[in-house]
Amino acid sequence: MRHGSYRFTLYPRRGGHAPELDNPDHLEQLGRFVARIHNVGALFPFQYRPTLSVNSFGDDSRRFILGTDFIPPSLEEAYASLTEDLLIAVRTCFERAGDVKHLRLHGDNHPGNILCRDETFHIVDFDDARMGPAVQDLWMFLSGDREYMTKGLGDVLKGYTQFRDFNPAELNLIEALRALRQMHFSAWLARRWQDPAFPKAFPWFDSPRYWENHILELREQLAAMQEYPLVWIG
Repeated sequence: MRHGSYRFTLYPRRGGHAPELDNPDHLEQLGRFVARIHNVGALFPFQYRPTLSVNSFGDDSRRFILGTDFIPPSLEEAYASLTEDLLIAVRTCFERAGDVKHLRLHGDNHPGNILCRDETFHIVDFDDARMGPAVQDLWMFLSGDREYMTKGLGDVLKGYTQFRDFNPAELNLIEALRALRQMHFSAWLARRWQDPAFPKAFPWFDSPRYWENHILELREQLAAMQEYPLVWIG
């Protein structure tokens, strides 16, 4: 629909709560839901949206953060050296995955962007929609230890493969994509810090404790990428 030069869309109002990621039925249903979205997303590429890449989420984020004064001086060297090693590991994961197909994605498919009510899911917030590998819209349903994530992965892909094939090589990307998301999120906040809404919504960002924890998380991700990728037991 249009109003003057503006395009807009109207949808029925829907409410709900986040899906239960410890519920195998919810995970299987999420898999089916995302697969149907991907079937539409694979029909043709975005014309103007970006592509999820190591450069855009990793290198650009690192460069931007190091060009600001958000990181305490005592932590700057640790962040610089760690993220350099981290991005080497990320690229190794991408090389191991090989030439995976890209399609139109939701891009930020975490549980907070999915509403569940009466066993029906609704997805919101397509601001970060972009081109990328299918697993980007699936890995955010997985957390915890390796055994727990392997079980969850099986439940998600059980549903996904009812509607769409999945390339197991993309499992090499899960921890790399998690690391890129962590780096990108910090840069996303830093780029918008002059907006008065951001210091109010994220008061912890501009503090030494945040950067200490962020560096710890990135170290954990570096270790995770050095382990074998998850195995899909179909």
